Amino acid sequence: MLLHRLVLFAAVQGAIAFALWLGADDAWERSIAWWPLSAAVTGLCSLALLRRSLHVEGSRYRDLLRFDRAHLRADVRTTLLLVVATAVLALVPNIGIAMLLWGDPLIAVDILVRPLPLAAALALLIAFPVAIGLSELPVYFGYVLPRLRRHLGRRVPAILVTATVLSLQHVTLPLVFDWRFLLWRALMFLPFALLLAVVLDRRPRLLPYLVIVHIVLDVGAAAQVLLASMP
Repeated sequence: MLLHRLVLFAAVQGAIAFALWLGADDAWERSIAWWPLSAAVTGLCSLALLRRSLHVEGSRYRDLLRFDRAHLRADVRTTLLLVVATAVLALVPNIGIAMLLWGDPLIAVDILVRPLPLAAALALLIAFPVAIGLSELPVYFGYVLPRLRRHLGRRVPAILVTATVLSLQHVTLPLVFDWRFLLWRALMFLPFALLLAVVLDRRPRLLPYLVIVHIVLDVGAAAQVLLASMP
């Protein structure tokens, strides 16, 4: 459960590249633009795996995303504070690391954000954020983190391992064979992941709120692809 997304992102991109290869020579390069589709397909696979794993244990996916009405106001206030913190921790490392590696953060953006057929970009504007949002945090912090903590018997190593793998999964979304891009993708979400790991380890009932925040943030990323795809 901890590593499957890292593998699936690359596997789905490979399948896309194979389909493109049937009609073009630069198939892998062209497959990079389709990373929102890789994310959406992987998100759906993760969701199915998570639901099955929970069912085997005698629990349900919906229980992970149940709002605690007894703490509703306090949890909403905490989430609003976290929105600011997570936005900063998602944006600043993104720009800062790109500046260190390329001297211009727009170079990283140009590698990542590429045009798609307009119909695909429109469909992925919804499919990508929803599939990722409903799977990523529930997998890592709703499922893996508490079980890893019980297995290790220690809180800090479980938090570090889970957050680090969440950040590292991005090296295959998309998989670009450029060491600077790989390093940028590996590190850009690490502060964001560490914050969420600490918060959700201490207060797991915030998970449904942070899933919503995650979806909204990913709509922004999908919107960038849509804008790049406009004629």
